[in-house]
Amino acid sequence: MDAAEFRRRGKEMVDHVADYLEKIEERPVYPDVEPGYLRSLIPTEAPVEPDSYEDIMKDVERVIMPGITHWHSPNFFAYFPAASSYPAMLADMLCSAIGCIGFSWAASPACTELETVMLDWLGKMLQLPECFLAGTHGHGGGVIQGTASEATLVSLLAARCKAIRRVQLLDPKKSEAEILSKLVAYTSEQAHSSVERAALIGAVMMKKVPTDSLYAVRGEMLKKILEEDKAAGLIPFYFCATLGTTPSCAFDHIADLGPLCNQENMWMHIDAAYAGSAFICPEFRPLLNGVEYADSFNFNPHKWMLINFDCSAMWVKKRTDIIGAFKMEPLYLKHENQESGLVTDYRHWQIPLGRRFRSLKMWFVFRMYGLQGLQAHIRKQVGLAKEFESLVRADKRFEICAPVVMGLVCFRLKGTNELNQSLLKKITKSREIHLVPCQLSGSFVLRLAICSRSTEFRHIQQAWQHITQLAFELLQEHHH
Repeated sequence: MDAAEFRRRGKEMVDHVADYLEKIEERPVYPDVEPGYLRSLIPTEAPVEPDSYEDIMKDVERVIMPGITHWHSPNFFAYFPAASSYPAMLADMLCSAIGCIGFSWAASPACTELETVMLDWLGKMLQLPECFLAGTHGHGGGVIQGTASEATLVSLLAARCKAIRRVQLLDPKKSEAEILSKLVAYTSEQAHSSVERAALIGAVMMKKVPTDSLYAVRGEMLKKILEEDKAAGLIPFYFCATLGTTPSCAFDHIADLGPLCNQENMWMHIDAAYAGSAFICPEFRPLLNGVEYADSFNFNPHKWMLINFDCSAMWVKKRTDIIGAFKMEPLYLKHENQESGLVTDYRHWQIPLGRRFRSLKMWFVFRMYGLQGLQAHIRKQVGLAKEFESLVRADKRFEICAPVVMGLVCFRLKGTNELNQSLLKKITKSREIHLVPCQLSGSFVLRLAICSRSTEFRHIQQAWQHITQLAFELLQEHHH
């Protein structure tokens, strides 16, 4: 493909993408295929002679589309949203064209510098304390990670490194292995499985803190466990607080937990993967009060801020804590500006070496939507969740299972877990809408998250009509 053909095919692809997204709700949201469906549809080996572009595009429809779960369909209500917007897609094209691997400032100065400034912009939108911003003289700063899982792992490894050094300063005879065996990390029993996984990879013990009736961790709950563990000779070093848990969008009480972590010399990381985007709205910002006590904070603009995956924003109060844990300086990565103080090499802030020019997506989206446009998107989706909540509350056969704070509604048919499992099976099989469940206080609960940028009130109404119709059929069957 030469430049002339690329111009033609590129324009066609843009049309193809726009058509796909404009007509997406005509497609069943969930695929009707069996595992292994794809292998028999394509050759067993790569072609020796080139295939034509036309044939490839035909195969997109024949091979790929039948096996796609349409995350951007207004009938998709599963998990949490995956963000998407046209400005972000255009920025991603440009990122692919520039094709730099931005591991150091010298590897593409704009790639590093735009990222630092975009995380300052975003930090200001969230009204993060000054200490998290890089500015021109700050000790903190932001970085784009691939996912919240990576941000959690990076923060845990930095905390582990800091804790080992702290203990060895007081007791130089203690070996690293001995200290490691005593370190304990903590998180909510409602926290995402990736937090537990971080402890597994970081080879440290992790304990789950019980939650209150609204599924949030409170200060006194953590304090109680810390007292017991310290009495047993263990070393608490890390707590991961969640703002907007995956099952029910619950919020840990960081204003109480923060001072406790500071007092105990524990690193506090805040995971606000989904809910974080909403903190740009003044009415939701109080949920972030207490962030001033945290050592690191993370949320995913690629969930709810119109920036396509991947773009997970992470801030640290002291960047030396992160860099200290990961710094390696082989000769082939050195450059003359690296110690200037104005420059950061993001390879020291992350697990991989290589990184894409992801801040372009942020820059395009922030400029083309403006803060007001982003706030309007969040508010619209919260409004849709509230509409769905009132539909559920008006039907006596159903119950709401957790407070509806943002764009997630947890609900169930009154009755057994088996009944609700059967209802979800019917919903999934129908392929009209897509939901996933969660477990709350031993109950099997259905989650409806407002996901697609194109979701409107009519989609919410249709979804509810569909759910109640299937529930009616199910209750009839049970009755007979």
